[in-house]
Amino acid sequence: MDIITHNVAARRFEMALGDQTAFIAYVPRGEVLLLTHAEVPAALNGQGIGGRLVQATLDLLRTQGRRVEPLCPFIAVWIDRHPHYADMLASDPPRS
Repeated sequence: MDIITHNVAARRFEMALGDQTAFIAYVPRGEVLLLTHAEVPAALNGQGIGGRLVQATLDLLRTQGRRVEPLCPFIAVWIDRHPHYADMLASDPPRS
């Protein structure tokens, strides 16, 4: 199970990966979190970490009753591919 920590000061959810950190940055807008950017260290690309990061973050936010708006294309596509998270969307943002 992946562990996500909430770094309030940096406005991001973080996953420790040894000596590196993957994260999802956000901007709060009322009760909604705008998920603006997901980042996985380049040396760890291609290992499924991005998907694990999104899933663990959304699972944490679900337990808190939070809603999200994915502005990051990676997160938006991930939610599209995992429709059981669609109920967490604050709106249906346009996607390209």
